[in-house]
Amino acid sequence: NMKAMILAAGYGRRLMPITNKIPKPLLKVGDQTLIERNINCLISSGFSEIIINVSHLSKLIINFVENTFPNQNILFSQEDQPLGTGGGILNALDLIGNETFLLTNSDIYHDINLKTLPKKTKVAHLVGVKNPEHNLNGDFSIENKNVFIKKNNNDLTWSGISLVNPKIFRENEFPSNSFNIWDQVLHQYISRGLVTGQKSSEIWIDVGTPKRLNLVNSAYNSDQ
Repeated sequence: NMKAMILAAGYGRRLMPITNKIPKPLLKVGDQTLIERNINCLISSGFSEIIINVSHLSKLIINFVENTFPNQNILFSQEDQPLGTGGGILNALDLIGNETFLLTNSDIYHDINLKTLPKKTKVAHLVGVKNPEHNLNGDFSIENKNVFIKKNNNDLTWSGISLVNPKIFRENEFPSNSFNIWDQVLHQYISRGLVTGQKSSEIWIDVGTPKRLNLVNSAYNSDQ
């Protein structure tokens, strides 16, 4: 059974001052917090073991998750200070183990069907979405399922949802324990043509700023 990891350790700087008191994963869309929505999505997609890395206001996240999901197999990977999207995975490798796992950001609101993802990957498999207004140049492009990066404009934005083979953290040396997965890990494999991907046309909003938090809540309210 594939494990899933939710990245929930960041400071949420672009959402300050809200995030001085409320960690970003506990911000609400409608009547549900972002992390609750993402955990429910994982559970309904068949993920029974979930790892969450926490740092900023970590006690609030842990208490909330344990109270909301008392019967789920959810483990926490604590970080004294946020280690970044790559460092957080490296720090949690003992919990993750050796098999392909699903990686997702905690601060996205989406309808992406996780059951369409492959069961295994040799390196990484990324889900791309149509470029939103805050990232019109995109992050990567896909041809025949292979991910590559064009010089200027790319067709897709990384959704924050991927499959990752943890061996890519074990077979590399990192200069520090705090780093970003995109620059320090994925980039080199993408440039070698080893990363695959797929496009999703479902609803996807990255709730990184107050404006986008308002946007997602108005989108949610008009859906009801």
